[in-house]
Amino acid sequence: MTEPVIPDGVAGSVLSPDLRPAAETLFGDRLDTATRYVELLATDGVLRGLIGPREAPRLWDRHLLNCAAVAELISPSATVLDVGSGAGLPGIVLAVARPDISVILVEPLARRTAFLEEAVAALGLTGQVTVVRGRAEEQIGQLSADVVTARAVAPLDRLAGWCLPLASRGGRLLALKGMSAADEIVEHGEAVARLGGGAPVIHHCGVGLIDPPTTVVEIVRERELVPKTAKPNRRAGRGGHRR
Repeated sequence: MTEPVIPDGVAGSVLSPDLRPAAETLFGDRLDTATRYVELLATDGVLRGLIGPREAPRLWDRHLLNCAAVAELISPSATVLDVGSGAGLPGIVLAVARPDISVILVEPLARRTAFLEEAVAALGLTGQVTVVRGRAEEQIGQLSADVVTARAVAPLDRLAGWCLPLASRGGRLLALKGMSAADEIVEHGEAVARLGGGAPVIHHCGVGLIDPPTTVVEIVRERELVPKTAKPNRRAGRGGHRR
């Protein structure tokens, strides 16, 4: 007898028994909200091209739990700014897991910000989460946060250039990375320092809860960069600008 085929979207929204203990620990009494978010990702998220169809069956382990584990690095009542939020990973997940924090989702694409605004309203997060359409570099001087997060956005040097200016002095960039984290630190450590960041530190979040744990590179914004003084225009001569 042929077994029934379960659509990927439906399968992806089901929390398996082996993952339930971790989900209950990470989301607490907001687990129902997390479940509604997974259902949104598995349906509208896939239909609107924000989540790949092959990712739908792995939404809980690969995406939600992976992002929620990062909450252990965030201080109480912090403001979190999520750069390149996409479908809300990790920004919406962190907001659900941590009702004490405020979250700003920064995303340049209109179709993604439309989904984010709808998801925030549907999940009852309107007072906690703000959606801003724009590129990260456009928000420098406009937005600032205790913690800036980014997941699978860019290599560490470019990420630091976009995100560190959005962190308050002493604030932190938390970059969700994979197996390449240590190599990226070696390759881009000097660039991070030039951008005002401290020495990158690797954290493994969710140890004992999820397998594998989430790898996060933490960079503290230690100083502000002083803009370089413009060089004089020699062609203009001493008398002023050349006509």
